[in-house]
Amino acid sequence: MSEDERKAVYFEVLGSFSMGRAEDGTKKEYVIPGKAGKKVLSFLQYLIVNHTRSISLEELIEQFWPETDSTDPGNALKNMMFRTRSYLKKVFPEQKELIRKLPGCYIWNPDVRVEVDAEQFEQKYLEARGKKDEEHVELLLEAVSLYKGDFLAGNDSDWTASIRHYYQTLYLDACKKALSALQEKERWSEMISICEQAYEVDFSMDAFVVHHMQALISLGQPEKAVERYQMFRKMLWQEYEIEPASHVEQMHALASGMCQSSRDSEDILKLVSEGAEERGAFFCTFGVFQSIVALERRHLARTKQNSTLVLVTIADKSAPTTDARRLQRILLEGLRTGDLVARLDAGSYIVMLTGASVESTQAVIRRVEQKFHKTYSGSDADIRFRMSALEPLIIQEQKI
Repeated sequence: MSEDERKAVYFEVLGSFSMGRAEDGTKKEYVIPGKAGKKVLSFLQYLIVNHTRSISLEELIEQFWPETDSTDPGNALKNMMFRTRSYLKKVFPEQKELIRKLPGCYIWNPDVRVEVDAEQFEQKYLEARGKKDEEHVELLLEAVSLYKGDFLAGNDSDWTASIRHYYQTLYLDACKKALSALQEKERWSEMISICEQAYEVDFSMDAFVVHHMQALISLGQPEKAVERYQMFRKMLWQEYEIEPASHVEQMHALASGMCQSSRDSEDILKLVSEGAEERGAFFCTFGVFQSIVALERRHLARTKQNSTLVLVTIADKSAPTTDARRLQRILLEGLRTGDLVARLDAGSYIVMLTGASVESTQAVIRRVEQKFHKTYSGSDADIRFRMSALEPLIIQEQKI
């Protein structure tokens, strides 16, 4: 073992901060550090992240004592460096001097190799961009495996924010690229593992839930794909008050169809009859709403009856989410079983009143508005309605 290989220290900054000895360049012997103050750790982490360059005294003072009450920030820096060196000595007693003082700056001892997992992660990601096929996939998977959490997740100092965002962006892009490559190779189980890890960084990205559902479907588990969709939809609404994108809905429709096709005829008849006794309007996604409206237009062309579309909005866009949910409850409970309701955004809904003319719809609107303000007398929500008669589908008759 060479002298350079023996004198090596390793730091993990992706996820929980940890450190160890990199004895042969690959095998890590982790060290359990002693206690250190929050500022000492942040100071040390800043030095680690910038270990490839000299760090001036002015930079450190500006970063850690920008508005200090101390009349001597230079002395505060000396004390902090003493505490940091003492801490490192306890962790790595075999290393004589890890951080050296030069005129006007500090540097890491060039005789000691410093390895940082974030740098290794970035290197694998960049290497993958120049490779193809199997080598491209494996480098991406190595990069993804190195990302064990957000950059210095326990450090809330200002200097970490931009770096954290940078590594998050690289990681999410690496995941998307890896998922596309794995899908081509039909490596479904690995796709599921990556998606489950990526949700911890950004659960709301459509690409992850679509790939996850695709992998589950391909493994013959459409029921789990539907469960994944339902969880995604619920979290998306709770966090951002938006509905899933159309391609997510399409994947959900595929999974749902496969769930139904796997049932025998008795199961299907039972499934269709379930929920038949539920009262109130039918609530669905906008994509489903569009499909039912298209079907209703065909129905109107045959029956010559009427149906009406109503756009219901809370005029004040700054209205609290509570009013929007109250409005949804009133619509679902106050309309008929055959009527249809879909959410457009946080404060607006689209409604189809089946078999209702514009004149009868006006009476329905008045009842809905009165019921809302009677039920929620303390609300100042300004509810507005726009109506439009649903036009029958014009069908060209074919001559035989």
